[in-house]
Amino acid sequence: MRAVQATAPGGPDVLELVELPDPTPGPGEVTVAVAAAGVNFIDTYKREGIYSMPFPHVVGGEGAGSVLAIGPGVTELAVGDRVAWASGASGSYASVVSVRADTAVPVPDGVDVNIAAALLLQGMTAHYLVTSTFPVSTGQVLLVHAGAGGVGLLLTQLAVARGACVISTVSTEAKAELSLAAGATHVVRYDEFEDLTRDLPIAVRALTDGAGVHTVFDGVGRATFDASLASLRPRGGLALFGAASGPVPPVDPQRLNAAGSVYLTRPTLGHYTATRDELLHRSGELFAAVGAGSLDVRIGATFPLADAAESHRALEGRATTGKVLLLP
Repeated sequence: MRAVQATAPGGPDVLELVELPDPTPGPGEVTVAVAAAGVNFIDTYKREGIYSMPFPHVVGGEGAGSVLAIGPGVTELAVGDRVAWASGASGSYASVVSVRADTAVPVPDGVDVNIAAALLLQGMTAHYLVTSTFPVSTGQVLLVHAGAGGVGLLLTQLAVARGACVISTVSTEAKAELSLAAGATHVVRYDEFEDLTRDLPIAVRALTDGAGVHTVFDGVGRATFDASLASLRPRGGLALFGAASGPVPPVDPQRLNAAGSVYLTRPTLGHYTATRDELLHRSGELFAAVGAGSLDVRIGATFPLADAAESHRALEGRATTGKVLLLP
């Protein structure tokens, strides 16, 4: 099989296309012919060595494709089934990968396999944020960072469907148009600010009659954290679900008091898909919305496996919108 390895901790140049033996499914596993693999910031963190990883390692943990073989103990899946996964696979930047069967989600008829690959991780992230972390309800005002990104576009659609008003942040006019098309009421161009930490809360409060927002969904991290905290109304909530700009330094809990008895959480998808039932519930609601035409999944860019390094450069350079996929 062909696969992309990170040969050592470093930048995109450490990614190398190699040939490796085809995997065989172990107990509770299936092997899958990968149709599309998702490119995510966590892949870049692992490539850089920010997360402890063995080197070399095949990159990627998300994708979709067709089952080639099933291992001992697998009863829910069969050869030929189309499946998607957001975890349970090590090395999805490959033409074939082994996936834990309990993390593989059947892709319904009528949902394109590339759409499934683009939807699952970022869609379930958006889903748990708006339904479980800080449940969104009619009349709430939200701040969504990176509104034209993969999570941002999906989160905006899900939040608007629940009756919320979304203020999003973006960095270009083209991204602003995408965010508005997803349902954002207001789009703020943070690239036009002299001082993001100072100017974003001012802009947010001007749009909310001085009140601030009920919830901030922040996947950017270090660059936006202070502005996010300052944009909340009393007893509001900040969900810090990513760190695209780097990790946030340690926070004094008294800052939450000073900001108005606000809430801060650092959620992760694994804790919101901890059971098979919850995984199928979240993915099922997303696939149903796609099938009904009420949720649009934007694939912003596709790359062949050989260009995995270019996909990382595009993602880290904020040159992408929606989902980035590798197509083996």
